[in-house]
Amino acid sequence: MSAGISWHRPAAEAVSERLRLRVLLIEDDPGDAFLVGELLAEVNAPIELSVAESLAEAVPRLDGVDCVLLDLGLPDASGLDALRQILRSTESVAVCVLTGLGDEHLGIAAVGEGAQDYLIKGTVDGVLLSRALRYAVERQRADDNVRRLREIELRQAESARLERGLLPQPLLDGAAVDLVLFYQPGRDRALLGGDFYDAVATTPDRLHLLVGDVCGHGVDEAPLGVALRVAWRALVLAGVPDDAMLEALEQVLVSERRSDELFATVVMVTVDLRAGLAQVRLAGHPPPMALEPGGARPCAAETGLVLGVAGNHLRPVNEVTLTGDTWSLLLYTDGLIEGLTDGDGSAPATRAGADGSTRRGRPRLGLEGLMDLLSAPERASIAFADLPTWLVEKATRLNGGPLSDDVAVLLLAPRRTR
Repeated sequence: MSAGISWHRPAAEAVSERLRLRVLLIEDDPGDAFLVGELLAEVNAPIELSVAESLAEAVPRLDGVDCVLLDLGLPDASGLDALRQILRSTESVAVCVLTGLGDEHLGIAAVGEGAQDYLIKGTVDGVLLSRALRYAVERQRADDNVRRLREIELRQAESARLERGLLPQPLLDGAAVDLVLFYQPGRDRALLGGDFYDAVATTPDRLHLLVGDVCGHGVDEAPLGVALRVAWRALVLAGVPDDAMLEALEQVLVSERRSDELFATVVMVTVDLRAGLAQVRLAGHPPPMALEPGGARPCAAETGLVLGVAGNHLRPVNEVTLTGDTWSLLLYTDGLIEGLTDGDGSAPATRAGADGSTRRGRPRLGLEGLMDLLSAPERASIAFADLPTWLVEKATRLNGGPLSDDVAVLLLAPRRTR
């Protein structure tokens, strides 16, 4: 029998493609292969049957097959070895094995190895054969669903572990401040990305703030963000001078990253509440915003190179005066300002190109757009605790849809009656 022989139902008797099974029979005996085809034809089984005479011929044809009907006595593989080779070659195809009357023990062993069912040659009719193939496929689909559910649960558990590392509980005991934390994954993320933040008070009047972003958005970048965040907290609690902090973080990044192409942007702010002064250090990161009644201004005029590029570099210190008790500091990642806008607040009609460029001249929100939002009269009616959410919602509307990048926001203010 030619290996290319197939049995097809006449067009008038065709059933929905959704119900039709594609079965590959691996059988080197032409007589047995013919009999299988006739049994299915007699009962008009909605099955498209094709035949391979050896395992070597069958393996390249497994794609697009719903079920394999496997003879355990092939010329190039016999017994359970044939089944194992099929199972190694595919994860989603159901396998039903054929055994002789005296080899039923092989069928039982095959089910233990991963086959969905076994049939004994000469003891089945067309109805039983069709039903066994259909049940084998349904059991395989059920097993696939269970496996996918387990994979989802594992990813969710990993996401929860990463979240605890990237987005910790601040250490602000004794500090007379209010702090609002916000995190939103990008629209295409199943896991958290590389954005991270932290806040630590070393004395009631001295606070340390950190927001950072590891380039990329996957399972490699998120643990690197966790490592940087944990290292930063340890350095702060150990009393390492602020001027040495970014250099130390860069050493951690270089030693922990999987690729020389990975880098991170960071903003680090040290706040002296008693002196009303903030020191801002930037490594390629957007500057924080100092919020005052009716407006906002960037907290830094000078920045430094990102962490992980071309060795260690000095990062300038920017000093910001914090007046009275009406100020707030807004730290954020670039996901907040990289969305698009038409400039008039209307929903955009175009989107970013695949290379990140804009079409029809649509600008990014950028720093100027963020300052416009923070200076808008509407902001006066937004509660302090709701401000990060309000900003992200405004940026999302201007973008015309979900922001593509992760967004982390940290909002700090002296404790006062609001």
